[in-house]
Amino acid sequence: MHVHDLRTGKVLSYSVFLMLALAAAEAAAGYWTGSLALVSDAAHNFTDSLALALAWFACYLQSKPATEVKTYGYHRAGVLAAFVNAIGLVVLAGVICYEAVERLRHPLPVEAGWMMAVAGAGFLVDAGVSLALLRRARGDVNIRTAFLHTAADAASTLAIVVGAWLIRTTGMLRIDPLLSLLIGALILWSSVDIIRETLNILLEGLPRGLHLETVIAAMRQVEGVQSVHDVHIWSLGSNVHALSCHVAIADIPPSESAAILRRLNELLAERFRISHTTIQFENPVCEPDEHCFVSPDGPAVRTRENG
Repeated sequence: MHVHDLRTGKVLSYSVFLMLALAAAEAAAGYWTGSLALVSDAAHNFTDSLALALAWFACYLQSKPATEVKTYGYHRAGVLAAFVNAIGLVVLAGVICYEAVERLRHPLPVEAGWMMAVAGAGFLVDAGVSLALLRRARGDVNIRTAFLHTAADAASTLAIVVGAWLIRTTGMLRIDPLLSLLIGALILWSSVDIIRETLNILLEGLPRGLHLETVIAAMRQVEGVQSVHDVHIWSLGSNVHALSCHVAIADIPPSESAAILRRLNELLAERFRISHTTIQFENPVCEPDEHCFVSPDGPAVRTRENG
């Protein structure tokens, strides 16, 4: 593993144990105090611990080199883990909202003082884990998913602290299930965006933040390029992008076409963060029924298309 991956793995492993301990503490406290909000947050934290465990495992897989079978390596392991985590969050949000509606119909008394103390401790743990993950979430949908898990839970535990104080001062028991509904909504909100992004990657859609016409226009500005077509851009993982296309150039020697290829690859890597490219050069002088390309490593090749 690279140094970055090792450090990220350590942060994730420590976070798993912290979130499991917090989930156990909140579940016990929620049962003892009668607080559905604490029990809901315990379920959220337990799901977070599973999410962090999956994120750690995906981080480990992503660091493994490519093989003869997995020629691109394991870049999508993290994306798949993020997708599974997000689906689990949607199910959890539904369960929490259902229980909250039932409690709204039949409110039960809660121990607001203990509820506030436990939620306050939970907020400190969630906030600390979220900050640790935030430093490593940039450009990695897997780590960003784990961060959103813990950040949403930090917000929900803070809301529980405020809600417990309001229950203690006003005696309004329905605040507890209302907080549970808020937690369920937060969980649902944090998962929808991840599901959309991971599905886009798994279905090989255009990477987020890229516009096909912008990439094509930039490639056309490269010296020696006459036209660009049949362009496909997709993601191998959360931050590894690939491109394949046909580029029309003049009928020139391979040494000159190699220079064009180098300029194209530099543009794609520096401006659009596209590191894997398959660029097929074509000679537009070909006959209408011929498909021609110039390889930078060899002479021009002509292939006749049947149709």
